[in-house]
Amino acid sequence: MNTADQYLKAVYLAQRLEDGPASTGTLAEMLEVSPASVNEMVGKLEQRELVEHEKYKGTQLTDEGLDRAHHALQTYCIIERFLSNVLEVEAFREEARALESVIDDTVAERLDTIIDRREECPDCFDADMDCCEFLEPEASGNAD
Repeated sequence: MNTADQYLKAVYLAQRLEDGPASTGTLAEMLEVSPASVNEMVGKLEQRELVEHEKYKGTQLTDEGLDRAHHALQTYCIIERFLSNVLEVEAFREEARALESVIDDTVAERLDTIIDRREECPDCFDADMDCCEFLEPEASGNAD
């Protein structure tokens, strides 16, 4: 997954949180970058027809952007579930964020064969909790 995919994933989740276009401020907060960085990348994504941006209204995914964001989120969920359920890493969210930009599709597919991923993935990802809604109870159980 590359940086563009991380932005697309963030736009997707922000759209779900805000029930509409993703604001620059929300994206900057989610990605822990400056609003200027968000504006620069949104411009690049718009040129590639992955998002549509309307000043003062926000950013929305195009159909192609939605497909890529869905794939990026699914890859992230695979990494997250592998770290939590298989390796029992306590800080699985932080580790998943660090790994998502370096894990390619082949590795993600191989990890997916090891984990028990739900059919709903990635729609089961809870943007408010910032993880899979089904993962949190399992992660809590591992910490005990």
